[in-house]
Amino acid sequence: MAGTRISKVFGAVNIGSFRISAIIAGISESGDLVVLGSGHRASQGIKRGFVTDMAAATYAVRDAIERAERMADVSVQKVWIGCSGAGLASRLLPFDAEIGGRRIEQEDIDQLLVAARDAIQPDGRMVLHAQPAQYRLDGAHGVADPCGLHAERLGVDIHVMLADGAPIRNLTEAVQSAHLDVEAVVGSPIAAGFACLSPEERELGVALVEFGAEVTNVSLYAGGMLRDLVSIPIGSADITDAIASAFGIRRYQAERLKCVNGSAIASPHDHREMIPVNAPGEEGTGPIARHADDKNRIPRAELIGVITGQLGALMEEVNKALKVMQFSSQRGKQVVFTGGGAELVGLADYAQAAIGRPVRIGRVPHLSGLAEAHLKPGFSTLTGLVLYASNDPVDIRSFARHQNRTVKLGWNGMFGRIFQALKEYF
Repeated sequence: MAGTRISKVFGAVNIGSFRISAIIAGISESGDLVVLGSGHRASQGIKRGFVTDMAAATYAVRDAIERAERMADVSVQKVWIGCSGAGLASRLLPFDAEIGGRRIEQEDIDQLLVAARDAIQPDGRMVLHAQPAQYRLDGAHGVADPCGLHAERLGVDIHVMLADGAPIRNLTEAVQSAHLDVEAVVGSPIAAGFACLSPEERELGVALVEFGAEVTNVSLYAGGMLRDLVSIPIGSADITDAIASAFGIRRYQAERLKCVNGSAIASPHDHREMIPVNAPGEEGTGPIARHADDKNRIPRAELIGVITGQLGALMEEVNKALKVMQFSSQRGKQVVFTGGGAELVGLADYAQAAIGRPVRIGRVPHLSGLAEAHLKPGFSTLTGLVLYASNDPVDIRSFARHQNRTVKLGWNGMFGRIFQALKEYF
């Protein structure tokens, strides 16, 4: 980005079970978000979003951030962390305060938020985020900004994202051991929502399905905010394992078959198409697959059968999650799939038939300077992290110190500022 002057630089690391990716971005003097460098590598020491080997995880984080730093030609000391595991859970907390019919001032809102913060009971868990789902005025729901309006009672519904404390501390320590300070830990449903969902979708109601390697998070947005969350311990790596088991081959071979030849939709020609188990140049290496011919080729129909069998089990869990979250009662019926698993050919059509609702694949927005290799759904959380960080959330100390100021925050501004700050108290 020659000729672009950067006024602020920040970094982000998404710690996934399949890959660990890093990005360094900056804010130009004109206020534009510019990606300076990005990098990724195979994940190590992470299982279903949990750190299982501290040394291996630390090495992978350090390697990923160094790749991004080399591309950006700049180093970072603090990073935002994306988290998809650690027992993420969701809770909606309503809270009300008497106003007495007078005009609502910013101080009233600030006091309501502080009182609501104090009312949160994490039950021994860690609060990652506490964000407003909506404000209420005398029973009227869906108020974006109550400042300046009159009401007898002012209420707010707070969406609280919880996580298990020990896994979060392990993630933080893995990053700190890589000689980086942690700015904040961000739940991946929030980061991916920033990257993949439009404001109109978040307002009407949309379900976001992050189809990761070993964890699938189903989150519900409505009224412009994240409202609910269900975490499913199933991912695209389970499809890879099923392929490896079904054909008696190695995992790396199964992963290649899934990515290169796999599909979620069968065709009449699949029975006649034989696909090689080995990659070009690797003929004669590794085991002979079950049901393979003398050239170690398998019918594509059998591969697709294994894939759709695993997808069927996942879609059952996704449907259960949507039912628990009462998604059918929402005005919007759209379901958006993202994450590395969403790159599977034909997934949108398969999911639409299985779920019975319109489905699209969530794409990464084209940020200035973002490498083409990182424009895939598998990097949506990473991209969302820098979008979230660029929103400049205020920490709780600044919030407390300036409670009497007049703050004009829109719906999305509240999403990214005050309530992200509240999580620092926990």
